[in-house]
Amino acid sequence: MVIHELAKQSGISVGTIRYYESIGLMPKPERSANNYRQYTSTAVERLRLISGARGLGIPLDDIADILRARDNKVAPCQRVLNALDHRLVEIDQRIADLLTLRETLDRLRREGAALPLDDVCGEHCVCYLLKTYRDSRRIIIQREEPSND
Repeated sequence: MVIHELAKQSGISVGTIRYYESIGLMPKPERSANNYRQYTSTAVERLRLISGARGLGIPLDDIADILRARDNKVAPCQRVLNALDHRLVEIDQRIADLLTLRETLDRLRREGAALPLDDVCGEHCVCYLLKTYRDSRRIIIQREEPSND
């Protein structure tokens, strides 16, 4: 099958297939006499695996490692489990970050509701809360950066 047929069967765009070839996730296909790429059903299955892994947020480097193991007839099971564990840690961190953000938004909303709504960008304006939050974030970020000493 040619690349457009592969794209249709796999649900992956032609451009993405070419990109995956360029970075080595997909092997370079055979070429026909008229220089068209020629793919087999194996390419469809490989793209479905890549697409599934990407849908779970697994990085391309990890996918490449999994595929290399498969290509070398080594069971990739532990690599897949490691990638899933890594994603779970990342997701747990994102959830914690989002909960912290939600608490901050809730606090700012409560503080803002107590302020007069007719103050135009003074110290008692809801806008001032946003600036205060931005400034406090900058202090926290600067505190977390390693020193050059």
